[in-house]
Amino acid sequence: MSPAGLSGAAAPPAALAGLDHPGWVAHFTAEAHRRAAQGDPDWSRGARASAALRRSLQKFQVGEDGDGSALIAKADAAGDAAYTAALRLFVAEEQNHARLLARLLAAAGTPLLGAHWSDALFVRLRRLLGLRLELMVLLVAEVVAVRYHRAVRDGAGDPLVAEVAGRILADERRHIPFHCRRLRESLDGLPAPLRSPAVAGWWLLALGAAVFVAADHGPALRVLGVPRLRFTVDVAAVAARAARALGRAR
Repeated sequence: MSPAGLSGAAAPPAALAGLDHPGWVAHFTAEAHRRAAQGDPDWSRGARASAALRRSLQKFQVGEDGDGSALIAKADAAGDAAYTAALRLFVAEEQNHARLLARLLAAAGTPLLGAHWSDALFVRLRRLLGLRLELMVLLVAEVVAVRYHRAVRDGAGDPLVAEVAGRILADERRHIPFHCRRLRESLDGLPAPLRSPAVAGWWLLALGAAVFVAADHGPALRVLGVPRLRFTVDVAAVAARAARALGRAR
């Protein structure tokens, strides 16, 4: 599929994974135009959600809110202008997720959190790392977010909550092949004996993150009808598919 054809429904991940970095710039740009034409959900409907789900959404909103300046600076230093341009557009999508969640919480009569210790720890860890390792941590967040937002979309029982979760889910599904493409290029630069252990280590990190989120957001997942073990197993399956993509030779 050509980037120009991406202004409608999102292309499947297999098609997106084949895009080079200029292709990703065109793709993200087309998505920005599509979102602008689509407009926001109807916030005036209001939203109803359990206290557990509202607390959970507050934490995810904090996690989505950031300017991405440290990540973009590392990409600039890597010297790939097309990738940096695509990354800036990716950050803009993440910032839009934070905005959507903030508006959703307002529609549910729920204040935002100023900060949360788990997000502060996550950000600090990422910023200590180089671009390759920071992207590996970001990819972990994406595979967890895909399962989380699917659970919210399917289990919230409120039209506005489901719509916002569905919009974010569609974006996160596209972000996985975007990060996999760059990380695969980066891992190709490692000595051959280190590549498989690096991918296996990433999968274990994703599994650990799934266990943590399942425990931290357990009350919300219960309301959504997703047991903690089911959530963890599903994230592990998404991570396994991403790990296979990372392990393929270019």
